[in-house]
Formats: sequence, structure tokens, C-alpha cells
Amino acid sequence: MTSLPPLLIAVPLLAACVLLAGSRLLPRLAVDLLSTLAATIALVIAGFLVVATKDERVVSWAGGWRRIGIALSVDPTSAWLACLICFLGACALLYGWRYFEEVRAHYHALLLLFLAGMLGFAITGDLFDMFVFFELMGATAYALTGFKVEEPESVQGAFSFAVVNSLGGYLCLMGIGLLYARTGALNLVALGEAVRGRPVDLLVIAAFVLVGCGWLVKAAAVPFHFWLVDAHAVAPTPVCVLFSGVMAPLGVYGLARVESTVFASVQPMAQRVFLVLGIVTAIVGAIMCVTQRHLKRLLAYSTVAHIGIFLVGLSTLDIRSTGVYLLAHAGVKGALFLLVGILLAKHCSVDEIDLHRDADRSVFRGILFAIAALALAGLPPFGTALGKSLLEDSGTGIAVLLIAVSAVTGGAVLRAGLRVHFGLGPPPESEQEVSKGEERDPEVTGRTHLTMVAAILVLLGFGLAIGILPSTAPEWTLHGVLLGLLSTALAGAVAAMSIWKHHFGRRIRPAINVLHRVHSGHVGDYAAWLMAGVAFVALLAVF
Repeated sequence: MTSLPPLLIAVPLLAACVLLAGSRLLPRLAVDLLSTLAATIALVIAGFLVVATKDERVVSWAGGWRRIGIALSVDPTSAWLACLICFLGACALLYGWRYFEEVRAHYHALLLLFLAGMLGFAITGDLFDMFVFFELMGATAYALTGFKVEEPESVQGAFSFAVVNSLGGYLCLMGIGLLYARTGALNLVALGEAVRGRPVDLLVIAAFVLVGCGWLVKAAAVPFHFWLVDAHAVAPTPVCVLFSGVMAPLGVYGLARVESTVFASVQPMAQRVFLVLGIVTAIVGAIMCVTQRHLKRLLAYSTVAHIGIFLVGLSTLDIRSTGVYLLAHAGVKGALFLLVGILLAKHCSVDEIDLHRDADRSVFRGILFAIAALALAGLPPFGTALGKSLLEDSGTGIAVLLIAVSAVTGGAVLRAGLRVHFGLGPPPESEQEVSKGEERDPEVTGRTHLTMVAAILVLLGFGLAIGILPSTAPEWTLHGVLLGLLSTALAGAVAAMSIWKHHFGRRIRPAINVLHRVHSGHVGDYAAWLMAGVAFVALLAVF
């Protein structure tokens, strides 16, 4: 079993090398098959690791160098996360079979390298290696974001993504340097033992703030979140499935990993930071989500809002409930992004108002969109409802926040689906929503193929399966079902008011306009907000 962790990372890496070497010789079908097969093999390996880690952690030292080797340490949480990464990667690759009219093998190679970086980040047992895999994941993600390099918007989105995440990486590296200077160790377990053996001082707190802010940038917590929406807006739609479903949540996982192993001695301080940032992130993400007309930005801000919920769950140390919610959210959100991808392929636009005027009349896709929106709002028996129920039952007292965020984000997505697919409501005023945008992608086929629909159904089915699996179904409670039904009903109300009550909320529009102006699109502003966020986290940690 100790050979499985390195094999998990090696499979996508080797497949990417083969694709790059044979890019001029392999036909398109062979490239699609090989890349999807590599992600599927990695998924099988991750499944074996889930079984193997039921009784004990699986540890592997790559190279066999006990003192300076690369430690890979897989526990049940990281094994499930690896499964999610490979599953979403396989779905994204399957969707891309017929989504792109023409695409070279370097797209598939980049996607596989991206998977390898995320897998390494999830299962490594060394803090410096986490940073290395963080950079590998980031470099490939920048390239995927700017995939349409001939379009200025893509280059700008990739540039903002790269600058903000690189700053986060530098912060993290400085924190790792402080810890190494104090303890002489980089292995997570060794670091934890060394830190616990000493009194907490300013150096340990500074290291926590720097490393934590590095992972918070990747998690896209407010005010480190600006890059995420710009990246989603310009990245190829299949890539957004990975960005939203697992890349941003990996930042939350990184926080949980270092908090539980390295910074256990400062846990109350860390919980306070996560709780405050989680609440702010959830509220800002929900407000920005409901005021968007660019569908990919709308879904991206929904992800920001749910990252806030994950952070609140992390503050309660209820990792299992947060994990259930995270898994189900990844499936549902992935299905929504792929449905938006079909709209983009057919209409060359993801603008809600434009699509309302030229409504897509596919009842089947409209029903799928509505179901996914309601699942995002917490419709039982989807796993999103179960995750929220478990978080509330753990005694955290965050029911109001959970219901509000779910209702607003689910309602915003449902509003868009009803307008676009069913043409409901009067034509919205162009100035009603502050943020707008258009998407043009000449490389897509413009047709809906079976592989694209299959990927959507698999992802949506995954979100449902998380709630009805034999291992999770017994955890449903009457209180949890009622909580889910309430947030679903409120989401319907939010959607109806947005469609038919145009003037609702006009009094608070000046405040919303201020919030939109803060999201200026200038990378210099993003860097300034990042520094302000570091100062805010430091104040929260100290006081």
C-alpha cells in the first residue's frame, strides 16, 4: 500500500509527459482517451487509498531518504479529497471531448499537471512540499486560465490570478522559513511536536498568520478573493469545474491540515480567525452573487460564499460535516458550470439579460439547471442539505447564516435558470444588475453532445449520492430536512422577487454599488487588499 501515494501523483504526470511528447502524432481521439484514462486510473488508486486508510494512515517516503526525503501521508480526509480531485478531473476531461472544436494536447497535459499538483498538495506530509505543490498547481492553473491567449481578457484574468497567488505563496514561504528557523523541521508531524514543546510566542503567531494567509489566498476568502472571480470568468468552462469544486476548497483543507498538526497550540486563536473571516466571506459572496448577470461570475461568487461556510465549519473543528458539504457542493457546482458551458457553446454568451432575450428553450437542460440550483440552496436529499444539517446539529449555532447564504446564492442561480431557459419574467433592465459581462469563445463546437450531458448528469448524481449513501443517509434528522426545505423555499422566494419585483432592494443599491466598486478589476487594488487582509488576520490573531 505504501506505493500507492507516489503512484497517485505519478500517473497524471507520466500521462502529461506522453501527451506532450506525442502531441504532433496522436489523433484527437487518442489524446482525449489517454487523458481521461489517466484521470480514471488515478481515481481508482485514490479509491484504494480510501479503503486502506480506514484503519491507519498510509505513509510513503519517496526515494527512501528518511531525513530529507519526500513524505507522503494519506489519512481518510486526504484520501477522499484525492478521490474528489480525480473524479472532477475525469468529468472535466470527458466534457471536453466534444466541447472544443479544436484543442491541442497541451490543454490535456496542463489539466493533468494541474491534477498532479492538487493531489500532491492533498497528500504530502511535509510543509515545504505543500508549498511546492501549491506552486505547481498555481503555475498550471495560470496557464489554463489564460488558455485563450489571443484574448486580452484571458491574459488579464490569468495575470491577476498569478500576481495575487504568487504574493500568497511568498507569504507562505516566509512563514515556513520562520518555522524552520525555530524548529529545524519541515515535516508536519515533526513541526507539530516541536511547536507544542515550546511556549507560544510572537514568532509562532507570525508564522501562523503568514502560512494561514497563503492558504487563505488559495481559498479565496475575503479580502483575498478577487482573483477567483476574474479567473472563472475567462477560464475554459471545464476548468472552472476544478477551480470551483476543489482548487479553492483545497485552501480550506490546507488551513485545516496545518492547524491540526502544526498549530494545535494556537487553536483557539485560529478558530477565531476562521469564524470571523468565514462570516464576512459568506455575506460578501452572497451579496455579490445575487447582483451578477454574468453567469460564470455569478457561480464564482456563489463559491466564495460557500467557502465562507466551509471556514465557519472549520472554526468549529467539525471536519467531517464540512467535508460532506464540500463534496456535495463540488458535484452540484460542477454540474452548473457545465450547463453554463452549453449555453456558451450554443449562444456565445453567458450574459443573463442577453440570454433572456434569446432564451434557450431546452426544457431538459432547464430542469437540470433548476434542480442543481435548488440543490445548491439545500434541497433534501442532496448532500448539500445533509452537510448543512450536520453543521447545524454539531451545535455551532450558525443556522441563520447557513439558511441565508444558501437561499440567496441558490435563489440567484435559480433566477438565472428560469430567465434563461424558460424566459420567465419581463425583460430585466440593463442597469438593474451592476456587474455584467460577455463571453466569446470561438473554439467551442456550438453543439450539445452526449459526453457533455453525461458529465453533467454524473456530477449532479454525485451531489445526490452524497446525501443518500448508506454511510450518510442514517444521519438525516427531521430538523435537518426541515432546515433544507426552508432554505429551498426561501431560494424560490428570492428568485421570484428578483424576476418579478425589479425594484426590490433599490434602497440598499448605493451600498451594493460601493461593494462593486471595491471589486475594481485592477491587480494593484487586489494586492493592496491582500496586504490589508494580512494586517486584519494579524490583529485577529493577536487580540
